[in-house]
Amino acid sequence: MALSDTALRNAKPLSTQFKLHDEGGLFVIVKPSGGLLWRFKYRFNGKEQQLSLGTYPDISLKMARQRRDEARSLLAQGTDPAADKKRKIETAALVAATTFKAIADEFVVKREQDGMAEATMIKLRWFNSLLEKDIGPRPVAEIEPVELLVAIKKIEKLGNHETAKRVRAFAARVFRYAVITGRCRFNPAADLGEALIAPKVKHHAALIDPKDVGRLLRAIDGYRGHGLSPLALRMLPHVFVRPGELRHAEWDEFDLKKAVWRIPGPKMKMRNDHAVPLSTQVLGILAEAEKYRSRSKFVFPAVSDWQKPMAENTLNAALRRMGFGSGEMTSHGFRSTASTLLNEFGLWSADAIERGLAHQGSDTVRAIYHRGRHWDERVRMAQWWSDYLDELKSGRPKS
Repeated sequence: MALSDTALRNAKPLSTQFKLHDEGGLFVIVKPSGGLLWRFKYRFNGKEQQLSLGTYPDISLKMARQRRDEARSLLAQGTDPAADKKRKIETAALVAATTFKAIADEFVVKREQDGMAEATMIKLRWFNSLLEKDIGPRPVAEIEPVELLVAIKKIEKLGNHETAKRVRAFAARVFRYAVITGRCRFNPAADLGEALIAPKVKHHAALIDPKDVGRLLRAIDGYRGHGLSPLALRMLPHVFVRPGELRHAEWDEFDLKKAVWRIPGPKMKMRNDHAVPLSTQVLGILAEAEKYRSRSKFVFPAVSDWQKPMAENTLNAALRRMGFGSGEMTSHGFRSTASTLLNEFGLWSADAIERGLAHQGSDTVRAIYHRGRHWDERVRMAQWWSDYLDELKSGRPKS
């Protein structure tokens, strides 16, 4: 006798489980707990089998009969319904594990394990999040170039041309990783750059007139900000490093006796270890900073949390408070100031200046050779530059 919804709703559990039969091998198991489990009984290759079809009422009587009929159709084609269900579950799990988001997450974790700087990791996670909604759930092997382009164009239409360019580059690296690890056969992001609007190159604003630089240095000398930001601002013009490299400086990277700061490669933009010669002026600034040294490993910790480095916008915000607009001077601009004025004096070789700025030349072998060759020159240049900055600050610059 066929089951009815009324019979299913009124089924009362007993101390042991029992079955209520429908037709065509379909039945429901009534558990002592009150749960109702759908089963389909069939024979395949001479063996009796049971196929789980779900629970009632999540799977209604009508739906259970549909699933039974689908299973009977597979049997008629010589296919074991249980084996077919297992294959579909495994396929679904495989697809879930090879979505763009899954591969991108895996790639981001790998980059972190490779020792990428935290600032780089933040950007990678952000790029990943920008693609998550549009292509994140899609199997990586099924994504077509036009599909990815539509997702990136949404970013571009907001006027974020540079971000769109970087997201495409991130996607290209994820797909390349997927190809290498056998999850897809081609990189749909490889040629999309031609379809994107080229971002306008933005140079970091910097003061390069000696009188303006002197005015800036005097303002820094009189700046009274929070925490160690005044000392960080005083040190930055002397050492040629990027603001992020200064913010993340750790005490154990400094050999004050030998007057050198050794920055490990993972913290550097070019991923190479970098040594910074320290002038007597910089050593004096570090001596002041050491007076405030706490349990933090950072030379310039955040005011709110000493376990973290100074916030990214702290130095630029200080320049704004001193009256220097974003179009006039940025914390990154100190590198341009040093590069411009050092080259104009003509006292130092271009290689020494480039090494001081931690620029990687296109000739890698030559770059490695010159890295050591120009150290003595860089030491002299660092002290000369600090002395020159003092003269600019005093209003009596060298001609």
